[in-house]
Amino acid sequence: MNNMQFQPPMSLQTSEQKQMGMFLHLSQLLNFVLPPAGIVVPIILWQIKKDEMPALDAHGKMVVNWLISSLIYFVVSLVLTIVLIGILGLVALGIMSVVFPIIGGIKANNGELWEYPLTIKFLK
Repeated sequence: MNNMQFQPPMSLQTSEQKQMGMFLHLSQLLNFVLPPAGIVVPIILWQIKKDEMPALDAHGKMVVNWLISSLIYFVVSLVLTIVLIGILGLVALGIMSVVFPIIGGIKANNGELWEYPLTIKFLK
């Protein structure tokens, strides 16, 4: 057998891992209370816990990929507000910024990895 075969990320097994995965996703919602915290806290949680909980690494990468992607979508939508279409992009992004972390958190609490739609995969 070839040891170089792709192996899917491990699922979150223990209740502590599932809870940490859920916190990782839901911590993005801090952006609505204290904007920098919704970016900084998930990254710090991921970096601190990824060695202790290897299954959490895939969740951290997904969250960071979404944070980067949403920043790109925000800038593009902001520029497009000049022609008014960007307003729709900002509204859609606002909705996705609430819904995606909630779905990701629920899935993580069930031990699953949910790939956020429209996410550009910078980290693999």
